[in-house]
Amino acid sequence: MKAMARPFLALYAMALVIALLGRIGLAVAGDTGVLAFDYISASGVPVLDVICSILTGSAFVAFLFAAGLALCVSTAGAVLYGALASRAEGDAGAPAVRPRPLTAFLWGWATALVALVCLVVVVLGILSAVQVGSMSSKLPGLPIIVVGVIGFAAFLGTLLGAASMVVCACVARWRAGYSLELSLIAAVALCGAVVAALTVGTFSALNVASISLPALSGWFAADVVANVAMLFGAKVYADKMSLAS
Repeated sequence: MKAMARPFLALYAMALVIALLGRIGLAVAGDTGVLAFDYISASGVPVLDVICSILTGSAFVAFLFAAGLALCVSTAGAVLYGALASRAEGDAGAPAVRPRPLTAFLWGWATALVALVCLVVVVLGILSAVQVGSMSSKLPGLPIIVVGVIGFAAFLGTLLGAASMVVCACVARWRAGYSLELSLIAAVALCGAVVAALTVGTFSALNVASISLPALSGWFAADVVANVAMLFGAKVYADKMSLAS
């Protein structure tokens, strides 16, 4: 228990930091009208209110499981990349893996795509024919949805790639003599604040009755730029820490 205390306490601290950032983000979204937390069953309402109003009862509970699965896969992908990159040469008979922005992005994109596939696999089994018909009448055609999912996975790939490289930077900092737990908590707080702010902005353009593609594209571009900046920034910092150690 004593040997495991610091890692587990760090995990709990990171979870609480994320919960706090989420609470702040939701408060800002609610106060500015980005999100509405009441049931709306009228026409001309924001997109998310239309879609989420369909998820009721058991379907809603099952969707929570599907979303949890997607989040777990995404988180595990970043942790696995960091673990593989930090493995010393010869561990388990395998060569050391050098963290690189390109491989972090590619594995992040693949992880995001698998997470979305898992989400879709579960969701397709929880909706009735009436619910599917209702959603189909409000959503674009299947080819556009498929392209959108792939593009969204690529966007998430930059985010998960950045998370993977940030984990590697924290490990490099630990090898240079700093606390791994405090480094991870600080990374979650700083990078999480950036992601939270951009998420609220992106939802402000997405969750409207009539979506403006230029506005939404602008926020997505800002998201990608921030993700790429964190991706390469973490790489530069990791290399600096590696030289220091």
